[in-house]
Amino acid sequence: MGGAGIRIVLVEPAGPLNLGSIARVMKNFGLCNLVLVNPQCDRYDDDALKMAVHAQEILESAVIVETLPQALQGCVRAIATMGRDYSGEIPLESPRTALPWLLAEPEQPVALIFGREDRGLSNEELNYAQKLIFIPTSPNYPSLNLATAVAICCYELSQLAEVVVTQKLPPTEIAPLDVVEPYYQELESLLLSIGYLYPHTAASRMEKFRYLYNRAHIKTAEVAMLRGILRQVEWAINNRIQQENL
Repeated sequence: MGGAGIRIVLVEPAGPLNLGSIARVMKNFGLCNLVLVNPQCDRYDDDALKMAVHAQEILESAVIVETLPQALQGCVRAIATMGRDYSGEIPLESPRTALPWLLAEPEQPVALIFGREDRGLSNEELNYAQKLIFIPTSPNYPSLNLATAVAICCYELSQLAEVVVTQKLPPTEIAPLDVVEPYYQELESLLLSIGYLYPHTAASRMEKFRYLYNRAHIKTAEVAMLRGILRQVEWAINNRIQQENL
């Protein structure tokens, strides 16, 4: 696959200097798919073009979308990077331990997600990823520049790509993230309606369900089966209510 199936996803990038630097480092390491989620700066800004040097075509061909789910459409695996405290269910990993997993589906699109320069990704956005990366830095100055974080991950990907691809792992037919997401929404709605979830704790409880299903690597047909079960449960509940009201 090389870098052909890897999307570098930037959520609301605000600095044109960073944007240009990221395009350059992507070309340095053989990556070309840049996706910008609601960018807060112009990719054609003079500073962006100047920093991109000979990688201006990556800026020009970048895909711009409004939301993170749109950026992940069709992807079967996604890893998010973060540089702040996190107390959720997904364990934090280093780039070297997590990125081989991203390359294990050589024929499928995958995504590496980076957050905003000033505050990273929200908890809701982190839930769209199956793994989380944290880049260890010195406690004396832990803040890492966005372009630098992208460079570190791109370098690790370039070192891993050839090794992972030569392993020739069999395809696992993992359901794309945009196929699984509607199931999560339907599951949350049903669990709220039966009182298993409460509005004020639904997000944290659903995070546990997401982590469970992410570890299972469910297939598209299995998602369809699970959604069928939810629909049957909803039908049974509604049918029982109607009979009780007769």
